[in-house]
Order: sequence, then structure tokens, then C-alpha cells
Amino acid sequence: MGVRKQGARSARAGSAANQAALEQGLVIAAHGRHYLVQAGEQKLNCVTRGKKSDVAVGDHIRLARTSADQGVVESIDERRTLLYRSDQYKSKLLAANVDQLFIVVATEPSFSDDLVSRSLVAAESAGVSAHLILNKTDITEALPKTRERLQVYARLGYPVHEVSAKAQPDETRAAFMPLLAGKSTILIGQSGMGKSSIINLIVPDADIATREISAALDTGKHTTTFTRLYQMEQEASIIDSPGFQEFGLYQLSEGMLERAFRDFTPYLGKCRFYNCHHLNEPGCAVLEAVQAGAIAGMRHQLYAQLVHESSQTLY
Repeated sequence: MGVRKQGARSARAGSAANQAALEQGLVIAAHGRHYLVQAGEQKLNCVTRGKKSDVAVGDHIRLARTSADQGVVESIDERRTLLYRSDQYKSKLLAANVDQLFIVVATEPSFSDDLVSRSLVAAESAGVSAHLILNKTDITEALPKTRERLQVYARLGYPVHEVSAKAQPDETRAAFMPLLAGKSTILIGQSGMGKSSIINLIVPDADIATREISAALDTGKHTTTFTRLYQMEQEASIIDSPGFQEFGLYQLSEGMLERAFRDFTPYLGKCRFYNCHHLNEPGCAVLEAVQAGAIAGMRHQLYAQLVHESSQTLY
């Protein structure tokens, strides 16, 4: 018994020593199982061991160097937060250790309420604060209708910031900088919402940095198919993600989902049945709130759809 304990202590001590010998790094870009890592003043091209791809942009990692500019990810430090999306078969990590999620929408082209709502649910379930950024406010014909559509989210307490990255660049930058200070922020949105214009305003030389990252990851000079992190002043960082048209949340259980709808919160625990699913049960406080207009019908429809999706998960 004593020998085994001594052996265990030695193994732990060896493991701690190995960890201490590894370099620390911050993952600033990801493409497949290839990662660009900021290690001190140097950027290293890193891979994971085997077929694991459980590293996210924003992760603080420990790496073993294999050459002057390459390394292997040996471990991931504990995360504060993790944002990811998933479908029936697999999950895709979006970013780790983020404090806030900015969802970029625009007056034109029209944005998807389904994607916005799913993004908000993802943020709530991850413990990440969410903001909506309405871009292209200079397109005044579409502005009243777009503002009206965003009211459902504003009433839930999500801040809505109006900007025009191309028509009012100085004002847009001035609006963003106080929101970003001291925080790690991820920008997401459908293609065409003007996310790249906003990034280029906020991050000096963003295009140059993106080309460097593309070359380092060998993804081609003009690709935008990877997520990347830009470090800024005031201890801030901003993560740009590729535009996407779907946002699956198959990983969230029914219990996680009901708690991720902040408009449901006042009614949880008040249903007739303690195990109410809030779908079609009699005496359901959530359904009564929907009927009374206290919860938007489209929000409850999304909840029902997400509950259905979570029951289909195969992985």
C-alpha cells in the first residue's frame, strides 16, 4: 500500500514537473486541427495529438515545441466559458474564455430571427453576456422595420447598439471601444451583415494580421473560413468568426434550455406539474404567459424546436 502511494506521489510530481517544462500559449486562430498559438512574442503553428480537435480559439494551453516555429498542444488550461454549436452528429467549438457575444445584424440584407435567438440561447447557457449590433443604419428605408424586429430582444434586456460602419466609421469605433475594454468579445453573424467592416474599424491592420494567419495555417491568402483572435489595448481581445447560416444547439438538455430562455425565468417552478415540459401540459405557467403575450410566440416556438432537436442527438 505504502509503495503504491509513494508511486502515485512520484507520478503526480513528475506530471507537475512536465507541465512546468511546457510553454504557455494563447490560441489565436483555428483551422481544422491546426492552431496558431501566441507564445510570448512568437506565433507557433500547433497541432493536437492524435485526432483530437477539442481546442478552441481563446484557449490558454500548454505546448511542447517540436521545432523553432511548431509545437504540439499537450493540455488546455481550465476555461472560464466555452461557446459552441452542434448538430445531430458533432459539435463545433466557437471560442473559449469569452466574456461577451456580439451578434451583428443589419438593415439589409434581412437577418434571421432564428439565428439571433439561437445565439442568445447559446450565450445564456454558457454564462456569456450578449449584445445586438445593428449595422447599416444609414439605410433609412429599412430602419423602422428592423428596429421593430429587434424590440423583442430589447424587451428581454439585451442591449441593442446602432452603428453604421461604412457611413459613420469614427462614430462606430467610438461606440465600440468602451464596450470592449478589459473583455474578450466574439463577433458572430450571418454573411453580409458587415462584420468584416466592423473588425477593420476596431482592429488596426486586421487585414494584414489575417493574411499572416492564413499563411501560417496554410489556408490560402483570402480565406475567411477560420476563427481568429485579435489582441487589443486595454487588455481587450476580439474574436472574429466565419459567417454561418445554421446554429444547432443539440448539446443542450431540456433543463438547460428552459433556463437559457430568460423570459421563461419568472414562470419556472409555477406550473401545475413539477416535471412540466412547457409544450402542451395543462396548468403550464409558461404556456399561460405565451397566451397572455408576456412571452413572444416565436420564442416559445424556438424552445419547442430546440427541445425536439436535443432529443435527436446521436453523439
